[in-house]
Amino acid sequence: MAAEAIRRFMEVLMRSCLTPAYSSQARSPLGEFEEAFHVLAQGERPLTLPAHLVCEQPEEDQWPVSRVRAHLAHPATSPALRTETWREVVRRAHRLGEPWNLVAVAMTVPVLIRMLKRQALPGHLERAEVEQGALAAVATALAELEPGHGEPHRALFNAADREVHRIIDGARRRARREVVDETATLPPVASDASGFEECDEFAVLGAAMAAGVLRVEEARLIARTRLGGESVKDLAAARGISWRTLYRHRRAAEEHLAAWVRPRMRTV
Repeated sequence: MAAEAIRRFMEVLMRSCLTPAYSSQARSPLGEFEEAFHVLAQGERPLTLPAHLVCEQPEEDQWPVSRVRAHLAHPATSPALRTETWREVVRRAHRLGEPWNLVAVAMTVPVLIRMLKRQALPGHLERAEVEQGALAAVATALAELEPGHGEPHRALFNAADREVHRIIDGARRRARREVVDETATLPPVASDASGFEECDEFAVLGAAMAAGVLRVEEARLIARTRLGGESVKDLAAARGISWRTLYRHRRAAEEHLAAWVRPRMRTV
């Protein structure tokens, strides 16, 4: 069982470090790490750590790594004990290798989960992609930690936080560029039965509503997500529907809009 957990850990780690984009069809990377971690912490011979590292007066000499991790998060655990435990985990990861590399990375998962819950992800950014980036950052930082680092856990958490913000900021910049590109490629419209000329994008949406091409809610959806930069996922959550359904609605509305605008484009 431990060998299988390590194999799964290596698969996730390699995917995190080498794959540029995470498939939305795959499982959650954090979830996979959790499963592999708990395999090591259960069974007849669970992976353990000295209990005194994280507890001043333990009843047992050794605790399963899952219990150690849970105790690390307890408010009663002193910062000194927390740091000492992390130093030992990192020391074992560097000197012993697997399965302690898995343990060191998996120890960060609860913090990564809380970190991601605080982030408002852009609508087109998959959570799995952000999870993958955070895990890859932790694994890289773990390998690069200097021996005797004062607060190794802080270094790992900070590396993940930087990568999460890098991914989110990059996704937002790409989304803004896409909006600019889409609107920039819409040629000026000629004056004809549609009744508008040299209009901005909002005016085009208004004219499309007046012509019966778009319903009010369709025009608002395009305006809010394409022009206003709102997240489709957030908007779908507010409306109580699936974000995939809302994406389909927007795509259908944009196809109707494009079919109506195209014949009215000025020939350059």
